[in-house]
Amino acid sequence: MLVPVLIAFVILLKSEHHLALRNPLSETQRLFTSNWWTSDGDTIGRRDRRRQLGSAMVPDPDAPLEVQVEVSVEHPRRRFRKRWIPASFVRFLWFCSALFIGLMCFVLGEAYAEVYLRTLPHANIETVVYVYSWVATVYLLDGITGWMLGGGEGERVGSYPLGWIFKLYFQLTYQTYVRALYARLRSPSQFAILQLLSSSFLIIITPLSMTRFVHRLFVLVGLNGQEYSEYKKFVGRSFFLRGIAENVSMLAFLGEVVALHFGSNKDAYPYFSFSDPDNPYTFELTFYASTITWACEIAAGWVVRRIMDWAFQFHVTAEGTADLTSWPELVPTSL
Repeated sequence: MLVPVLIAFVILLKSEHHLALRNPLSETQRLFTSNWWTSDGDTIGRRDRRRQLGSAMVPDPDAPLEVQVEVSVEHPRRRFRKRWIPASFVRFLWFCSALFIGLMCFVLGEAYAEVYLRTLPHANIETVVYVYSWVATVYLLDGITGWMLGGGEGERVGSYPLGWIFKLYFQLTYQTYVRALYARLRSPSQFAILQLLSSSFLIIITPLSMTRFVHRLFVLVGLNGQEYSEYKKFVGRSFFLRGIAENVSMLAFLGEVVALHFGSNKDAYPYFSFSDPDNPYTFELTFYASTITWACEIAAGWVVRRIMDWAFQFHVTAEGTADLTSWPELVPTSL
């Protein structure tokens, strides 16, 4: 997944394009950028470049008298060229760092799952510790990546659509590995405990995080510099993307369980075969408990939407739809 970025990085360094002035971006190249991105001082238009070249070709009768002056000016320019790095290249480096953290989150998810499966069976408290240590890891990496990408002009990358996509990616990664855990829960009580904690945190923490008090607290400690209206939209966007990730990941998980359990290639996937009658992990428990969990998640999401609508006059679905309308490229990118 990193190969295209590595190739672009090598080409930039080898040809020193990152030290050169660039032409204005086309409409296609402006996808997932802000106006600030396309209005930097490191860009020179073709018309201005032709004008400079044309003026340089006009003969000057006094040119021999200025040879020494030109030579003396050229050396500082060369030294400046070696030090100068365009803002667009700096943003490219920030984007590469964000992409690396996103892939590292995926690798950590694989490591978490491997550790959990190698230490079966687990008690309820061990399952809770596993899940919420994974949740804390994902949200930490998501926060770092969100800071790198920014959401407004003048920030590191400064691309709201890119922040939108990366937020969805982290939510999907978080939910995917939690769903895979469901196939190794031994009793309905483990499903119930996890869902009770998840729904309670969602209904309580999400509305609290949208309050002015929490916003002022984040501003005071330097974790957020947004206006309250922007911060409120940021929290609502995160909840909107969480809902998408929950529904998509659960639907994919249930389909995967059914296809691999009843499919002809189930012998190749013993994790979902549930063929051992003495094994406490059964298809019926996994499928029906996961379906009930999905229904509880939908109900908890509905409650949070009503709270946001009533207490903060924030319409989650309307704001999410407005984002997709403003940036239609988000739809194919999300898929």
